[in-house]
Amino acid sequence: MATDVEEWKAEVYGTDIREHVERFAEEGWASIPEDERDAWFERFKWYGLYHQRAGQESYFMMRIGTPNGILEPGQLRVVGEVAEEYATGPVENPEFGASWCDFTTRQAIQLHWIKVEDIVEVWDALEGAGLSTVQACGDSWRNIVGCPVAGKDEHEHVDALETVYAFQDEFKENDRYENLPRKWKVAVTGCREGCGQGEINDLAFEPATKEGVKGYNVRVGGGLARNEPRLARDIDVFVPHERAAAVADAVSALFEEYGNREDRYSARIKFLVDEWGAEKLRKVLQEEFVDFELQSAGEDFRDEYSYNAGREGDGHDDHVGVHPQADGKNYVGLNVLVGRMGTEDVLELADLAEEYGSGELRLTQRQNVVVTDVPDENVDDLLAEPLLEDYSPNPGPFMRGSIACTGTEFCSLSIVETKNRMVRYARHLRDTVELPEEVEDFHVHLSGCTASCAQPQIADVSLRGMKTRKDGEPVEAFDLGLGGGLGENPRFADWVGERIPADEVPGAIANLVETYKTEREGTETFRDFVERHDEDELEELVEPEETSYEDHFMHNTKRTWYPYAEDDEMAASPAPTDGDGVPLDAAAEDDSAPADD
Repeated sequence: MATDVEEWKAEVYGTDIREHVERFAEEGWASIPEDERDAWFERFKWYGLYHQRAGQESYFMMRIGTPNGILEPGQLRVVGEVAEEYATGPVENPEFGASWCDFTTRQAIQLHWIKVEDIVEVWDALEGAGLSTVQACGDSWRNIVGCPVAGKDEHEHVDALETVYAFQDEFKENDRYENLPRKWKVAVTGCREGCGQGEINDLAFEPATKEGVKGYNVRVGGGLARNEPRLARDIDVFVPHERAAAVADAVSALFEEYGNREDRYSARIKFLVDEWGAEKLRKVLQEEFVDFELQSAGEDFRDEYSYNAGREGDGHDDHVGVHPQADGKNYVGLNVLVGRMGTEDVLELADLAEEYGSGELRLTQRQNVVVTDVPDENVDDLLAEPLLEDYSPNPGPFMRGSIACTGTEFCSLSIVETKNRMVRYARHLRDTVELPEEVEDFHVHLSGCTASCAQPQIADVSLRGMKTRKDGEPVEAFDLGLGGGLGENPRFADWVGERIPADEVPGAIANLVETYKTEREGTETFRDFVERHDEDELEELVEPEETSYEDHFMHNTKRTWYPYAEDDEMAASPAPTDGDGVPLDAAAEDDSAPADD
């Protein structure tokens, strides 16, 4: 039997949703029938809208897709202006204020506290700047990811940007694929670093050469969600750029035809690849979905990949810092801790991009931002700007390596608080833990649940939100994993620590680093150090400990209406509110009061 979601999508989905959103925006939150909200909220995702969690009724997260992470000149400014006007919350976050932009691990932008009444005005502003929320969520082609400096990187083997734009034109707002069995994540990589992270995507195009022709080898079935991580598998197919869209179309059609619509947990294509194997998938693809002969795989550049690998190498790895472009100019990558930037800083960054570069910016899958097209003579002046003291092009290992998902601040799936906690973890580790001098990267990824939005399985230290008891009281906690990474030999982290109280996690990391420093062989990386220990040995290395770090979020933040509110009890929530942010209960009382003469 089809799931509830499949039945809802069969009734209304794709571009047809827009007219309903526009109606709800005009009539207000209360016009969405209470018994139909689950269905409408599921449909809204196709247009990049997620309803926020319990206690925040009537507020939405809005995701803006930026293909390959590209923000054309002027677009970041519009995003910042929209955030300032429409995405300011009812209370302040103690680290980030009341309004900000979140840069995501899929090179997109998320805004919070969007009221349904404002959605159409936000769309108008974004679309006027060439930005879109279409298919940023939902069961369709998500934001297409890749190397954030595609088209500019001097190390690029194939022009991936041309392929990304071809995909964007072909598959966005395409009725043919508006309703897939599940989300569809696609990566295109053209450089030797592997920045597209194709290994963890449903469909990956990775640089290759066959008989002197540059193009891509195709991999299918990667992903990290829940407790079922998979690396995308080689299906023995090479495509030149001009046929990449046709093959992407064919694999999408295969997924639409054979993907599981009866069990959403098993609907991702990684499970179909598990069931069929790569050989059968290729056979069905050839026989049923393409009308030309598929070429066998070419020579892959996988053995040169360094992005997020946890290895020593000469790659630029995370794009942070000053790097030469192929055209003689430079790009300057800035570290944005946990991907969150306050609105004032967003607008200032837009100014700096215009003053020192072309105005274009790029977002990375490590939640950072890149200013492109900076001439040599402008580099020093850009580096001297005060904003770069907070968003450094030369951060320490713990600052540059920290990633966090949304967490209980807004997400109904998350079990623990994430963003503010990871900021405090990173600062504490920076100030108290000393890595070997030559270690410039140390990745700590913190995810609020098993959905893996922070990609914890591919970090040096992986943190996954849990609950436990400490001193007889329920507290927020983390499972701890070690040794994940991508690169030429990708591997997922070994989960070796269970339910560590959140305030003991920095001590656990400090003890791990101290053991690593003491027992490492030569200059081996942390990942190499982890790989030469078996699971039992790794478990013994994890020693949680209380330190000088103080955790402000040990209580059950999932049970609050907003973890940072002075009164965070559910009953204190102002939601739902009307279009002016006034609680509807208060508005109703005002309406019932006699009018003044």
